Amino acid sequence: MAEDLMTDTHKTDTQKGRVEIDDVVIRFKGRQGPVTALARTSHVLEPGTFTALIGPSGCGKSTLMNAIAGFVKPSEGSLRLDGKPIAGPSPEVGVIFQQYALFPWFTALNNVRYGLKQFGLPQGEEIDRARAALAEVGLEAHADKYPQQLSGGMKQRVAIARTFAVGPKVLLMDEPFGALDAQTRLVMHELLLNIWRKHRATVLFVTHDVDEALLLSDHVQVMSQAPGRLIRHYHLTQQRPRAFSRSGSDLLEIRDEILDLLHPKTDLADSL
Repeated sequence: MAEDLMTDTHKTDTQKGRVEIDDVVIRFKGRQGPVTALARTSHVLEPGTFTALIGPSGCGKSTLMNAIAGFVKPSEGSLRLDGKPIAGPSPEVGVIFQQYALFPWFTALNNVRYGLKQFGLPQGEEIDRARAALAEVGLEAHADKYPQQLSGGMKQRVAIARTFAVGPKVLLMDEPFGALDAQTRLVMHELLLNIWRKHRATVLFVTHDVDEALLLSDHVQVMSQAPGRLIRHYHLTQQRPRAFSRSGSDLLEIRDEILDLLHPKTDLADSL
């Protein structure tokens, strides 16, 4: 479904969810001393935008995401959400992991309700909001099933419903579809974009899949080898749904550029 760019711009301008990453450095203690997991990084995630973060394994993508989530404190620099420092986890920042993170002893409905407990809602309203969230991901008929009764794609739908039911300003996704088969991933891509268009949370989507990044996002940020830093930004203006074809040759060019950044070609003669 093609996007109305004028409508999208209006929504972005009027919605909160601006994330400022200002000279952030993250170090961890190692056996031989401090290890830099994220080199000095500055960037702004504008409200309502969908940004994909891609880079080599171990470059610090998840570390940066965890810092924005409030799980990791920067060694230097600062992180702000709508001008306020990010001091720890907050319902304003939702996180979705690859492993689903569902409680096996709760039904799908109660897994979604769990995220709403922090608001002290009346039970009836809590249930109504949870059911509405499940309906939004197409699982209203499976509300009373337990995680072990659901497929991988359905489990991830429950996780998405639980997160969006809270109404976060920012949604962080750490390779959320990495464990799914190719066909299910395509279905989840469409589902995610539809929900994002409705809610317009600011999305940071961590992935290893270049095609996934280009098909989903407004912006692609490429990270270097560890210690990671942002080395290239692509602003994608192609209407969705996107496809890699002759008519979308610019996407093919960008894909080739990103692959070259992630896997630099070496001269065979230099290695002999």
